[in-house]
Amino acid sequence: METHISIQGGKHLRQDSHALPYWAEDSMHLHADGITHTGKAGFLHAGKNPVFDAEGLLVLPGLVDIHGDAFERQLQPRPATSFAYDIAFADTDRQLITNGITTACHGLTFSWEGGLRGREAALSTIEQVARQKASVHADHRIHLRFENHHIDGLHDALSWIESGIVDFFAFNEHLPSILKKSTVPEKLASYAERARCDVASFLERLHRAQARSTKVAQAITQLAAACRTHGIAMASHDDESRTDRERFQSLGVDVSEFPKTEEALQAAEALGNHVIMGAPNILLGGSHCGGLSASDAVRRGLCDILASDYYYPAMLHAPFRLEQDAVCSLERAWQLVSYNPAQVLGLHDRGQLASNLRADLIMVERQTDGSPRLIATIAAGKLVFCAEPERLRYMPHLEMAA
Repeated sequence: METHISIQGGKHLRQDSHALPYWAEDSMHLHADGITHTGKAGFLHAGKNPVFDAEGLLVLPGLVDIHGDAFERQLQPRPATSFAYDIAFADTDRQLITNGITTACHGLTFSWEGGLRGREAALSTIEQVARQKASVHADHRIHLRFENHHIDGLHDALSWIESGIVDFFAFNEHLPSILKKSTVPEKLASYAERARCDVASFLERLHRAQARSTKVAQAITQLAAACRTHGIAMASHDDESRTDRERFQSLGVDVSEFPKTEEALQAAEALGNHVIMGAPNILLGGSHCGGLSASDAVRRGLCDILASDYYYPAMLHAPFRLEQDAVCSLERAWQLVSYNPAQVLGLHDRGQLASNLRADLIMVERQTDGSPRLIATIAAGKLVFCAEPERLRYMPHLEMAA
């Protein structure tokens, strides 16, 4: 689509100098990949350019997904299957834009488990994200989820951090829980299938990783130091206690990702940390695995970022559900899925609608039941999804009226 487009009508979610959101009846002009003008002024005609009629729609900043691993289902939709990375990521891109996600941090789990979360899979994901950069519509980035017991992977992780391909880093500690669940034959079999090996081989990997527990603390220290040096935001995953949060905070890890207990959540608040929780949690009315309620955390001001986690559509629907349930206003809810994650990632050119920022935005119809229907997605100034093409009209070239 053309690199010039004007949007007229609609209610635009904007922010003032203090990052406080508000609604404005504005027009907007986009050129190349940026927003060149927002305001109440009309347009004068002269030439030929597309105009998008946003009458009756909400015009919102594009969604910034700081943690999403639903792409794994495109790679391995069933345990015994495996599909090509180029096909999987092309399809993932289409899913992202049709759900309003214009920036996506793919949760790349790098684990001692191997298989889908092993070294070859990690390299393939990194390579594919880089290779398809020019052909995809959303801005794809790498969220490296490092399993703390993966001592063999330390060198690779440090290399990726230093090469600049990691946009967000998270410390994960799933070994204790996997060790416990592996006593159940069915669960053990599912782990082995994901690791693309037999049960005996998986158990060997598990126990080898467990035997290296004494090296974990030093590995965490090295990785945190590398991230600090390169300005990469860091999170600790599944914090369970104040001690967990304080330990990571001392290393410069100031994001708590999916805290598991009230104690950890309160500790994050006391330390002034950012807290990430799952948007699916909002739609399901609670955690599917018995964790904390994201809605309750938002209501109490203890959660400031929502991520797609394992289900891309949840990002678009969660803010509207929060509004419907009187948890918070839509303006505030939208900050959780756009402005706040963009700020944590250091992407200050997006997450809000203002002149001279990146033109990532979506247009949404609020349906009679309060839920959203995505009408259009614009990513980096290009119209990449449109459910109602009749809204796009070609008119003489538009210049701002005085």
